[in-house]
Amino acid sequence: MLKKESQNLEIDNLDIDILKQLMQDATKPYTEIAKDLIVSGGTIHVRMKKLQEMGIIKGSHLMIDPQKAGYDICAFLGIYLEKGIQYKDAVAQLSKIKEVVELHYTTGAYSMFAKIICRDTNHLRHVLNEEIQAVEGIQRTETLISLEESIRRQIEL
Repeated sequence: MLKKESQNLEIDNLDIDILKQLMQDATKPYTEIAKDLIVSGGTIHVRMKKLQEMGIIKGSHLMIDPQKAGYDICAFLGIYLEKGIQYKDAVAQLSKIKEVVELHYTTGAYSMFAKIICRDTNHLRHVLNEEIQAVEGIQRTETLISLEESIRRQIEL
């Protein structure tokens, strides 16, 4: 059993089974999940509300294929900050750049590590030179272009 100490709430095997089904298909109706798990639809609603309140479920998202939507470049960006104290301000500025789809505060060589999605190399150059390098506190960046996404998945419960 997983336990969230701050609220002293626990999730049990039914919660995990609900999460597994929705992680495979977030559009699956609660009534279908209830039927599969041999419980009432109301039970699924109550459990989902609990999981949301606990912060285990952060929302649901529609996943698109960026390439099919015209975004052919996926790049990872190692970001060096001038000073660690500039992290929060840099995050605020980077969050305004729509091409930045993930951002992590990291240990190791980089202060931050970002995933960016662009239409093509010209778009990538513009985002790097005109937008990201313009963020106050960013000293320099290193760009790695992804040639292929081989694995993409959620954590398995």
